[in-house]
Amino acid sequence: MLIHLHKQATTTPKVRASIQASTEPASSLAERFGTTEQTVYKWKHRDSVHDRSHTPHRLQTTLTPAQEAVAVVLRKTLLVSIDDLLAVVREFLNPDVSRSGLDRCLRRHGVGNLRDLQAKDPRPKHKAFKAYEPGYLHVDVKYLPQMADETSRRYLFVAIDRATRWVFVRVFKSKTAANARRFLRDLERACPIRIRTVLTDNVLAREQNAV
Repeated sequence: MLIHLHKQATTTPKVRASIQASTEPASSLAERFGTTEQTVYKWKHRDSVHDRSHTPHRLQTTLTPAQEAVAVVLRKTLLVSIDDLLAVVREFLNPDVSRSGLDRCLRRHGVGNLRDLQAKDPRPKHKAFKAYEPGYLHVDVKYLPQMADETSRRYLFVAIDRATRWVFVRVFKSKTAANARRFLRDLERACPIRIRTVLTDNVLAREQNAV
């Protein structure tokens, strides 16, 4: 039978079984088997003689499931690098998320490779970002996956400036005209540059004058 031992293990399953069956003091058993008393106590309190998995029982992440869903949709929509996405996630979703935590999240959801996403992107190709002047914003509205504690799906409103790649994000419970107006109003207030054009997937939404 093939037995897998931890690479730093100092005892074998046979030794561990002897420790568990013995009534001798821990000091005597440690001396006999060339280990520490702490190791003896550990195996005396276990029901098995096999190593436990060293994989964490719970993934260490600061993102909630709902925040992870938003991050994944942003990755697919914006097609930006992990560093650019990290800046967006920290500003709009969770200021405490780490780069490694976000990377693990993207990999778990199958969106860790940006090149693969870009290759699968069915949208018509636009001019390069650098061909646009600042103030030319593209707006998308995306469905978000429904969470277990929710009764309906939410909507992600996201705008990105084609020249500077500045991003603005809002999440609403419904895709109504009122929420669209609210998003555009908040976008105008937050945008650090003059908005010249707002473009949706289907039609040029509106052009704005300088404020």
